[in-house]
Amino acid sequence: MSVKKVALVTGAGKGLGREIAVSLADMTAGIAVHYLKNRMAAEETARLIRQKGKASFTVRADLTREKEAAALIRKVEQRLGRVDILVNNVGPILMKPWTELTAADWDRMLRANVESAFFCLKAALPGMRQRKWGRIINIGYSRAEQLAAFPTITAYAAAKTSLLILTRTAAVAEAGSGVTINMVSPGLLEGGRLPSGLKIEKMVLGMFADVAKAVCFLASDEARAIRGTNLIVAGTWKM
Repeated sequence: MSVKKVALVTGAGKGLGREIAVSLADMTAGIAVHYLKNRMAAEETARLIRQKGKASFTVRADLTREKEAAALIRKVEQRLGRVDILVNNVGPILMKPWTELTAADWDRMLRANVESAFFCLKAALPGMRQRKWGRIINIGYSRAEQLAAFPTITAYAAAKTSLLILTRTAAVAEAGSGVTINMVSPGLLEGGRLPSGLKIEKMVLGMFADVAKAVCFLASDEARAIRGTNLIVAGTWKM
């Protein structure tokens, strides 16, 4: 893949988002680091990228608002020239008994996990289609394909399953455009905690680096024939 490619990673201030952004720096010319609240953390991510000799800057946006998501894409295109790789990493989890969920809880989970990706995807696609090359990777949840009962993460699981449907639908729609759309789904990651009601199994704890490597592969030319997949990086946790 040409090192002239540019990537945007949402929610890249720390944790998994930072690991993905810094890893993608090795195969691109520049990375835009998105954040919502923690500017200092985002600036640290950008600093780590610039240490590798690659361009990077931070940009704030509330991606649950369509206009802000569209403006984010425009800002990256203005600063770095294009958006070739989009990683939709924003997606908070809510641990709460389903009997206590409110309408606001449902709305927040769907907007943050699904609509944010939908808005960014729609805004980035025109440029990718024009260049006949693009990579969109959504960050999911390892059990999104398992229609099971998870009493304490109901809204989150529903949102990530919706994101998987969006991923596969968009991948089919873009089949002839040169744009691939896929999902990488982590299990329980370093620093995380197990939702109540789920059994602790072998290889529960995953590393950010493992997920980042999967994202980098799907962002490469070598993955051009992989479309609409859900690449699960969770050891044996989902089994």
